Amino acid sequence: MRRRIVAPLQEAILIAETVAAGDLSKEFSSNAEGEFGRLLTALSTMEDTLTELVGRIKQSTDSLAVSAYEIDAGNTNLSSRTEQQVSALTETAASMEQLTVTVRQNAERAHSASSLAVAASATAGRGGDVVDQVVHTMDAISGSSRKIVDIIQVIEGIAFQTNILALNAAVEAARAGEQGRGFAVVASEVRSLAQRSAEAAKQIKELITASVTQVESGSGLVGQAGSTMKEIMQSVGQVTGLLSEISGALHQQSEGIAHVNTAVAHMDSTNQENAALVMQATQAAAALNARTQDLQQAVGAFKLDDDESPGLAPLAMPAPRGAVATQARPARARELAYEEL
Repeated sequence: MRRRIVAPLQEAILIAETVAAGDLSKEFSSNAEGEFGRLLTALSTMEDTLTELVGRIKQSTDSLAVSAYEIDAGNTNLSSRTEQQVSALTETAASMEQLTVTVRQNAERAHSASSLAVAASATAGRGGDVVDQVVHTMDAISGSSRKIVDIIQVIEGIAFQTNILALNAAVEAARAGEQGRGFAVVASEVRSLAQRSAEAAKQIKELITASVTQVESGSGLVGQAGSTMKEIMQSVGQVTGLLSEISGALHQQSEGIAHVNTAVAHMDSTNQENAALVMQATQAAAALNARTQDLQQAVGAFKLDDDESPGLAPLAMPAPRGAVATQARPARARELAYEEL
């Protein structure tokens, strides 16, 4: 009688102590009947259910540990790349700021150059007008010089005729003898005056001819200068147009770069915020990894059957009351011989 009572109690105590020690690798079975049989069956079922539950928890914990480690590593890598990207964007923002200042300065200089070119074009235009006036003046001087040459030719003709008349008067005075002596002196003086007039007219003609030649040469040079001034005006006009286009393009480029600079600054700010979020995620992942390791250590306190791989099937329900546990386990798990108790 005592054996029938003590043996089942010892079996129950053994099951409880084994489970309490965290050893879930043992397999228990009993042929006892009655209330002790129900107790042993319930304890065995509890041990089996706990084994499967701990196996599920261990499997989930291992998977969670792997995922937490991967998340932690990925967040660490992402944090490093985000910091590099933030650094690169910061440098890009600084470079874009310098480029914006440079393009703005170039636009201002191009605008100043365009204004100077416009002023130069106006000056060249006034110079062209002056050259045109000089050309007209030189043409007028050339025409006046030709008229003077014509007048000098008339004077030469008059001097020649006067000389002829003086010769005739001298001849007549010689014929007149003593009475024509005074007239001969006058004729000689008139002849001398006519010769001097002819000589002076000749010199004046030579000077006027040289002046006309120089005026014509100067007129040609002034004409060439006028043509050159017109070409300069055309070139200056083209340069002014090009500088105006360059100034407008640089202004548009400056505005575009300013928009890009604003976008880069916004991206820099966003990346800095992302870096802060990634840092928080990294810290959270590291904390999750640490908690997972703690959970693994806690679950590792239970010893499971090495040959048993708990699946994800639903947990086994407890056996009906009064039934005897007859679950199939590996033969090596039946180490305990309850008869020895």
